[in-house]
Amino acid sequence: MNTVARLLLPCTLLLSFIGTSSHAQDVHYSTYHDYRVVPVVDGLVRPWSMAFLPGGDMLVTEQPGRLRIVRNGRLLEQPVSGVPEVFYKGQGGLLDVVLHPDFANNRLVYLSYAKPLADGESTTAVARGRYADGGLSEVEEIFVAQSRGRGHYGSRLAFDDQGYLFISVGDRQVPPTGDLPAHPAQQLADHHGVIVRLHDDGRVPADNPFLDRPQALPEIWSYGHRNAQGMVIDGADGTLWITEHGPQGGDELNRIQKGANYGWPVIGYGVNYGEGTTIHATTHADGMEQPVKVWVPSIGTSGLTLYAGDAFPKWRGYLLAGGLSGQELTLLRLQDGKVVHEETLARDIGRLRDVREGPDGFIYLAVDDRSAEPSAIVRLEPVPIAQRME
Repeated sequence: MNTVARLLLPCTLLLSFIGTSSHAQDVHYSTYHDYRVVPVVDGLVRPWSMAFLPGGDMLVTEQPGRLRIVRNGRLLEQPVSGVPEVFYKGQGGLLDVVLHPDFANNRLVYLSYAKPLADGESTTAVARGRYADGGLSEVEEIFVAQSRGRGHYGSRLAFDDQGYLFISVGDRQVPPTGDLPAHPAQQLADHHGVIVRLHDDGRVPADNPFLDRPQALPEIWSYGHRNAQGMVIDGADGTLWITEHGPQGGDELNRIQKGANYGWPVIGYGVNYGEGTTIHATTHADGMEQPVKVWVPSIGTSGLTLYAGDAFPKWRGYLLAGGLSGQELTLLRLQDGKVVHEETLARDIGRLRDVREGPDGFIYLAVDDRSAEPSAIVRLEPVPIAQRME
C-alpha cells in the first residue's frame, strides 16, 4: 500500500513539538523495539483524529471545524467541503473521523462533532457523507445524542467486523455530587456517559441490550462512563476496548461488554480536581465493572490503537494509548484480561490526541496544542538494534 511521505520540518518547528532536549532523529529505546520520532506534517490547528485513504492521502480533523487532506507529506491548503457546522468552544468542535469498512466501494466517511443547539447548548453528533475530489456529498446526520452540558463529548468512533458502529458519548461534565446513583451517567433515559451501538446508517440493531427496558434509550450498549476518548476493536476476537478520562487520578482502560455498567460516578479511583476531595464512597460495587487498568496519576487518555502491523512485530497485539496531560504513549500487553507489561514511549513530545497505525505499519501520533498554535503529526519508525551504536 502507498505510504504517507515524510515532510522534514525546520529545526525551529521541530523543537516546538519534539522538545528542546531531544531531536527528531534521536534513537529511543524500548524493551522490544528501538524507534525514532519522525515528523510527517506540521501546521495543523488542534488535530483531533486521522484516517488513511486507500490512495495514500490522510484525512485529519481540526477541532475548529475543518477536515484537512495530507498528500505526499504536504498539508493541502483547501479543506474538505461539505463538513457539518460544529460548536467550537472548550472541548467542542470537529472530532473523530473514520472510514466505512467498505469505503473502497461506497466512499463513506464518518465524522463526530459537537453539534450546536439552541440557546448556546451543544451535543455529540455523528454524520456521514460520500468523499470524492476533496469534498463530501450526500451528508446526513445518523446520530444526535440526547445530552446537555459543557464538555466531555466523548466522540470516538469504531466499526466492528460485522459493520456495527460504536460511538462514545461523555457525561457532559455533569458534577459528580449529591445522589450519585441518580447521576445521568447511571441512567438509561439519556446518552450521558454511554457507548452507543448502531447500524452503519444509524438504525438501532435488534439485539441491543436495552430495547425492552422501559424509558431506556435503545442505542445504548454500555453505560456508567465518564469520557471515553480512546476506542479500538480487536479484530481477532471482537473485543471493544476504550480508554476514558477519570477525574484527578483514575483514568481507565475498560473492556466493554454488552449491557454492562462501568460505575461512574458511583465507584472509581480518582478524586476532585485541585482540592483532592473524595468523589466515590468505594471502588467496587455489585453490578458494576472494574477497569482493566487505572492510571494514577492521570495521563489524560486520548487515542487508542491495537497494533497489528509488520514494522514493529514484537508489539503486534499490544495496545497503544495516548496521553494528553501525560504527554506520553503507553504500550500495554494484555493476557487473560490483565495488563502483564507496560511501558512508556514517545515521552514529552506534546499532548497526544490521537494514535493510529498507518498502512505502512508505522505509528502515527496527532499532537495537540491547547492554545491552538500550529502543531504536528509525527510517527514512530523502527530502528534496527545495530544502529544503537551509530
